Amino acid sequence: MTDLSDNPDDAAQRSLHLLGYGNGDANWIAPLDDTDHDVVVVGGGQSGVAIAYALRRAGVARTSVVDAGRDESDLAWQSRARNLTLRTPKTVSGPELGNPALTFQVWFDATHGEGAFDGIDRIATSDWADYLEWFRRQVGIEVRRGVRLTDIEPVDDGRLRLHLENDERTWTEDTRKLVLATGVSGTGGPYIPAAVAALSDRVFAHTADEIDFDALRDRSVAVLGAAASAYDAAATALEAGAGDVHVYTRRPELVVAPLGGTRPNPLAQDVFHLLGDEERWRQRWRTAAQGANVPPESVERAAVFENYYLHLDAEWLSASEEDGRVIVHAADGTRTFDFAIAGTGYQQDPATRPELSTIAPYVARWADAYPAPEGLESELLASAPYLGSGYELTEREPGAAPWLRDIHVFSIGAAVSFGRPVGDIPSLRVGVPRLVEAITRDLVLADLRRARSAAVGGPVDDVR
Repeated sequence: MTDLSDNPDDAAQRSLHLLGYGNGDANWIAPLDDTDHDVVVVGGGQSGVAIAYALRRAGVARTSVVDAGRDESDLAWQSRARNLTLRTPKTVSGPELGNPALTFQVWFDATHGEGAFDGIDRIATSDWADYLEWFRRQVGIEVRRGVRLTDIEPVDDGRLRLHLENDERTWTEDTRKLVLATGVSGTGGPYIPAAVAALSDRVFAHTADEIDFDALRDRSVAVLGAAASAYDAAATALEAGAGDVHVYTRRPELVVAPLGGTRPNPLAQDVFHLLGDEERWRQRWRTAAQGANVPPESVERAAVFENYYLHLDAEWLSASEEDGRVIVHAADGTRTFDFAIAGTGYQQDPATRPELSTIAPYVARWADAYPAPEGLESELLASAPYLGSGYELTEREPGAAPWLRDIHVFSIGAAVSFGRPVGDIPSLRVGVPRLVEAITRDLVLADLRRARSAAVGGPVDDVR
């Protein structure tokens, strides 16, 4: 048998052939008139490509992937991921979904030499980005780049009409199923605290934004927040030659992850969605209350610079813009900076995302499903969508929008319902197969219902 690392492309293609993958793009879903796709996946990153691969493997060939980025360089791992290495342990299964010939280790050893994988502690972010491009090519998933979803319109016969645009035109396409695999922005977007909401993009950015760090050379920079993304931005600014960088946190001490990191019990996370609402809420509330931690290597990366300053117990009371600079009024005093960066995480309220604005009034949030008891309130958690077991949106008012079950969220927007950062590498192993099973189940049962209806000459009960 040929060593998998001798020629990873040949090994990958042989493994896919043995599994029957891509064999004539066999489609086991009955075509529906006037429908362009059975499934459209929005997001061409690691989740979107893995989902499309799994759908094709299941026999759902009429699957299309769109991404707003114009090319591979616009993907998060290429543009906005400022961590030098992945925070996920290198041995955690990823998008290969059980196929050893498609693993990062096989690709890495073939690229860097036999045994190279054993010699690294963590996967370099740049290597992971290159691997994902190799993986996408091997599984043959084409991503329509530069295509933006602007609206979702429910139509009859179990279809969703997607309003799309690129730099040249606007148009619509109909699909039976929609998957939102939109990463950390998810069903919302960056969380912008009131203290910085009035700042312009001339002097302010969120870590979700593309930031020209070279332009910060010799400049004074303030970073609001002290979790991983905030520290990665601070370190990147320092490495780019910033004059000084001040990291602010409202907490009395840093929440630093234990050396070597800790990993939650993956089996407990796999069944989190089966817990009752009360238990799910309490667990997610406790996690949020503890605060996002920062890996020790991220802190050390910034701390080696003499012009790095940490402000503990220093909540920002307000920030204003004056003469092209930022005046920060914090609990520990007032200072002026040339630029401010917020590493304040994300919110997941569908009403704040333009392409979801039409459907948002019908979507159930956690606030609709489980009013939090006194002392456990959280506006951020409460505004997140309340999802079904197949990652599908649910109705705020039962019966008002049954088509919501055909829109699935595989992103950070599913975190409250599923207890983990959905879309991250550890979520793929179980999450993608669960999602694909739900999608194929719904499509096949709908086809059976339609066939029965045609046979008896009238409507039948919905077998879904």
